[in-house]
Amino acid sequence: MSAHGSGSEGHQVGSPKLFFTVWVALAVVTAIEVYLGYMQLQPVLMLSLLIVLSLFKSALIVAYFMHLKYERFSLTLMLIPATVFCIMMMVLFFFHDSARILLLGTQNGLK
Repeated sequence: MSAHGSGSEGHQVGSPKLFFTVWVALAVVTAIEVYLGYMQLQPVLMLSLLIVLSLFKSALIVAYFMHLKYERFSLTLMLIPATVFCIMMMVLFFFHDSARILLLGTQNGLK
């Protein structure tokens, strides 16, 4: 059996109150994202806000619900290059489409 979370052998994880607080914060940020989706903002501004909010949400999820906050710092340092690589691959493959979307936004008078 695993000693995770039992006795002094396991590492400490957060309390239920902490996880509930993080869950409420995620729900609030999601509500803000949905609200932004219905607002008539410029595409560049709206996408920038949505990306920042999504990065904040993913950091909370990884830190608390995936328990990365309670792991060794070396594990976190190993995950950062993989994350940067994934982001760079998404930019490489989807940049052409994002430029097309921005062009459509200027043609429709949104910019």
